[in-house]
Amino acid sequence: MHKLIRHLATFPLGLILSQLVIPLTLAKPPRTPDETVECEILVVGGGLAGTAAAYEGLLAGKTVCVTEITDWVGGQISAQGTSALDERPTQRSRLIYPRGYLELRKRIEQHYGQLNPGDCWVSESCFLPEDGDRILMRMLEDAANKHDGTLKWFPSTVVKELEIGRNTQGGTGKQILSAIAIQHSPAEGQPPLNTYPLSETLEDAYRYENSPRFDKKIIRFTPQKHDQKEPADWYVIEATETGEIIGLTDIPYRLGIDPRSYLEPSSSSVTGDPYCTQGFTYTFAMETTEEPQTHEMPDFYLQYAPYYSYELERLANFDLVYTYRRIWSPKKGESKKFGGINFTVPTPGDISMQNWTWGNDYRPGTSQDNLIYTRQQLQETGQLNPGGWMGGLRTETLRKGEENALGYFYWLVRGTTDSQLGEGFKKVNTNHRFLSGLDSPMGTKHGLSKYPYMREARRIIGRESFAYKNGFMMTEIDISRRNYQDEYYKKTLSPDTYRRLHATIRRWEGFGILSGKIAPSDVVRRRRSTIYPDSVGIGHYAIDFHPCMTYHPPEKPNNTEREGERRGAGQAYPFQVPLRAMIPQKIDNLLVTGKSIAVSHIAAAAYRVHSFEWSSGAAAGTAAAFALDEKILPYELVQEPIFRSEKLTKLREKLDKNGNPTTFPDTSIFNNNWDNWK
Repeated sequence: MHKLIRHLATFPLGLILSQLVIPLTLAKPPRTPDETVECEILVVGGGLAGTAAAYEGLLAGKTVCVTEITDWVGGQISAQGTSALDERPTQRSRLIYPRGYLELRKRIEQHYGQLNPGDCWVSESCFLPEDGDRILMRMLEDAANKHDGTLKWFPSTVVKELEIGRNTQGGTGKQILSAIAIQHSPAEGQPPLNTYPLSETLEDAYRYENSPRFDKKIIRFTPQKHDQKEPADWYVIEATETGEIIGLTDIPYRLGIDPRSYLEPSSSSVTGDPYCTQGFTYTFAMETTEEPQTHEMPDFYLQYAPYYSYELERLANFDLVYTYRRIWSPKKGESKKFGGINFTVPTPGDISMQNWTWGNDYRPGTSQDNLIYTRQQLQETGQLNPGGWMGGLRTETLRKGEENALGYFYWLVRGTTDSQLGEGFKKVNTNHRFLSGLDSPMGTKHGLSKYPYMREARRIIGRESFAYKNGFMMTEIDISRRNYQDEYYKKTLSPDTYRRLHATIRRWEGFGILSGKIAPSDVVRRRRSTIYPDSVGIGHYAIDFHPCMTYHPPEKPNNTEREGERRGAGQAYPFQVPLRAMIPQKIDNLLVTGKSIAVSHIAAAAYRVHSFEWSSGAAAGTAAAFALDEKILPYELVQEPIFRSEKLTKLREKLDKNGNPTTFPDTSIFNNNWDNWK
């Protein structure tokens, strides 16, 4: 019989002294933990990747602990508000997805009586974020019940410290031996959670001491006791939205733009730039009304107004933008077409979720405003000191992202200017209201998503090997459909780099290209992505960019996107998720999933959507359970030569048998034509 253990607690108001604001670099050491919790698998981050990891771990009968900074499970489809499934037509038409993702789609359809209750046009499924949380929680409960797994769910909880040392049972690196987390709940007399925006509560959430706003519960996670010592007593899965555990453990990783090279030839920087990550978005919901509404201009609106735009003339239509991610439509309006796109006109009662590049995207890109702190910035702010971790984010940038989103709503309903298209395109649209309150679609009093939608995170560098001297990483040329004989690459890359580019793309002809016997101009464009013998998951999406802005602040009048950032954008072939991309350096019992796997800045623009997150999470959860059962460390599965690893073959067969595809149908070195995959 399964157990679902919810850990929610309230505490008496702390002493006045303990409620004083503590400087970020002076976090107090932990008091004695209030609770010690044992796990076989600890999943840090309850987004889609974390949910999928927990789902598979529970189906394997394991005790799975899940921590999540918000009180909703599901990340993109719930707490981040982007409840519009990003999918590609061919994969969707053939339903080549992991079993848990298919179950999610089925339950959405059962819940509403249809897959697309929002009648949106960006996806075949747009729905309410709060329902995403409810559906996923029921899925986890059912998974635990099916094979006697145990789910220990810790909402509103952040990991503060890790104990790292050596396990004497084997391995080449260290292991995470325990984790200290902080769970926050409203202090006596204080309003409920989700009353205040994240920028106001983030630093408080990472302090050990109670505050005027929150009471804190200190939780110590440890491995579940076994009769005998194992190579690893438990596994920790990094599934946060920004790669927090990567930053906290200080293992090798990359952030932002990678240096231009033969592997990343479309990079916008010769040397790389850690401050330029893809934009993040605070989503919100708005409702169409019968009567015009009164809207009050925010005090900060004029600061952000120079940024907002429909972006392209073919998109300069309010109804088109509104229905793009419409998540609820009780009555279907008349059909309409604009810019070659078909949609139905909004009717009163419709609810739209907004997620727009030149709207509520906030796109910092300098050392003055970057959201995810670099390693140097973490050192400078004391976050790498013992007890100093505060989440690794710049809270001032979060605050400005919140203001930018609220300002965008006002622009949609009252704005008359357009930063990219000029005058005459933006009209007033007053029959709409901003939805806020704890019972609103976003579940917050302020109306913004509980957590911003993140498109990019810290990304690990995998382990070194003969083929990957600098550590494993998937890059642009592994997935892109781009024709690299384009004149741009001939002019931009050195002759040697240009030859190495084509030699790498056409591996069988590589020596001839490098030696000069074959000219790069004679190389036939590759028509598939790189095939990995250790593939444990799949994904397919375009390389889609929301580039950082050039100057500080992002909303500066006449600011532009970082030059060259969209060079790498475009179509990608169906791609794979190799196990090596999930195994970090230095720590043997840590698996990385979601947006933090070993992938380059450009490739990450495709490796970030809903079904990929689920596939990578399912692989991580299965691999963790498999490693426990087989008494083997994950890195041992991919020691060279990989193709001879019987245990790796067994893991991949297990994934495929369980309905978690490790490859797309007909994947083979002899099948070089994937152009028809839309």
